[in-house]
Amino acid sequence: MKKVVLATCALVLLSTVSPAQTRSRRTPKHPSTTKTSNTATAQAVAKVRTEGATRVANQIKNLSTFLYLVGGVAHGIEAIDASNTGGQPSPTNEKNKAQLRSTFSDFRIGLDALEVYFRSTPELQPYYAKLVGSASGAADAETQAKAGQFNQAGRTLLGVVGRLTDVLVLMR
Repeated sequence: MKKVVLATCALVLLSTVSPAQTRSRRTPKHPSTTKTSNTATAQAVAKVRTEGATRVANQIKNLSTFLYLVGGVAHGIEAIDASNTGGQPSPTNEKNKAQLRSTFSDFRIGLDALEVYFRSTPELQPYYAKLVGSASGAADAETQAKAGQFNQAGRTLLGVVGRLTDVLVLMR
């Protein structure tokens, strides 16, 4: 009889201990650590986006200023070429053309660098798809300028400014 009572007690004890052992213990997460790291990450991403947007804005400003001036310069170059009846090109006019061509080349180089920066920066890669083609537009303008088509080259750069503006709007 003692054996039956002991067996029953053991069975009761084992059945009550068993559910307690299957329960898993969880350690509480520290929300302040997670929030701090998320905030730091968000701030880093925002800083990189701001830097990218600033670079795009600077290109827009430089191109806009240049395009404002290139119309008058191109008109002046064409007027000098048209008035040249001697067949000899004006040395000053040729110098102006070379300087203008160089500026178109500088814009292409700057836009190439901007595209590389966006492509190689993970936080800016979502905007790269909208930016891509800006450097090729500037290369087209450079080719037109080398051919002496300064007005058409300026119009091509206007398209580049539009593309850059679209990127900036997307980044806000």
